[in-house]
Amino acid sequence: MDLSGLDTPAGLVDVSRMHANLERVGSYCREHGLSWRPHVKTHKTPELGAAQIAAGARGLSVATPREAEVMAGITNDLLFAYPPVGRAKLDRLVALPESLELTVGLDSLEALRALGSRAAEEGRELGVLVEIDVGLHRVGVPTPDEALGLAREAGRLDGTIYRGVMLYPGHIRSSVEDQGPALQGVSRYLEQVLDVLGSADLTPEVVSGGSTPTLFRSHEVAGLTEVRAGMCIFNDRAIAAIGACRWEDCAYTVLATVVSTACPGQAVVDAGSKALAREELRAPGGGYGVLLDRPAVTVKALSEEHGILDLSETDWRPRVGDRVRVIPNHVCASVNLQERLYGVSGGEVGDVWEVAARGRKRFGIQ
Repeated sequence: MDLSGLDTPAGLVDVSRMHANLERVGSYCREHGLSWRPHVKTHKTPELGAAQIAAGARGLSVATPREAEVMAGITNDLLFAYPPVGRAKLDRLVALPESLELTVGLDSLEALRALGSRAAEEGRELGVLVEIDVGLHRVGVPTPDEALGLAREAGRLDGTIYRGVMLYPGHIRSSVEDQGPALQGVSRYLEQVLDVLGSADLTPEVVSGGSTPTLFRSHEVAGLTEVRAGMCIFNDRAIAAIGACRWEDCAYTVLATVVSTACPGQAVVDAGSKALAREELRAPGGGYGVLLDRPAVTVKALSEEHGILDLSETDWRPRVGDRVRVIPNHVCASVNLQERLYGVSGGEVGDVWEVAARGRKRFGIQ
């Protein structure tokens, strides 16, 4: 069907842009000898995970048990990149297929010992990456000595195998051209951690890091072996704003319908916070998204079902019933609000993909 047959709001994926993004990342990683293990939180869709594997990804990264359950049908190599605290999460992890090579990232003895104990109960051994804090100050051990202690314990416990370290430079959100000093800081600290681990005969097999904002400078971080950048399959307004992608690399939009033009200087569309997500751009222009073909038109305000377009910078005046495509600020949050995605080529819908890894329920159980 063509786009006029879709009810709105609807999440659209420009298939040609998506595949071009995948090829670009795969080529970059091959050129620099890096493995690619993209995080599926961006799309949560098995068909798109399979597309990443086909483009050269060695495996996938997940953050929830449901994501792990869904993506275990796509690859036999998963990184659970989130500390699995609590019996319910551990039960679901050890219930994953035994043929799956499952590695878990964590930063505490409590999480490590619980993981090892539960895995040993099932006669399994799960890989462990020790997460280190390189500047975001969200999770990750803050010192090389603490990383060493966790690595030793992971190698000693029944049920776990020490495989290396992971990091996330999420604090680096500046323009790509200005990222050099911050990346050098990450590289220097990582070198300290690797020196401490190496001197204890615990040299990591895997050093997992990267982010979409810093993706194409990942090779500047000495010692990195793989990158987990996932947003690069779609990109979004925030990624384009810092120069980490071109505007024409934004593959995801939300199709919306103009439902009101009653107030002068603005138009209202049927994509609100429940379709776009309420994440304001903290940069010039602000707002919650922009139109794909009219980037001067900003979504200046959101309520649950209403998005308000600011028409002050354009002479375009839409009519009720017109349709627009909005590039959101944060693609991951928007996709998580969609039940399905529509793959679009040449203005027509060619694919319909269920966003199967949304939510918390065990996959396959309604």
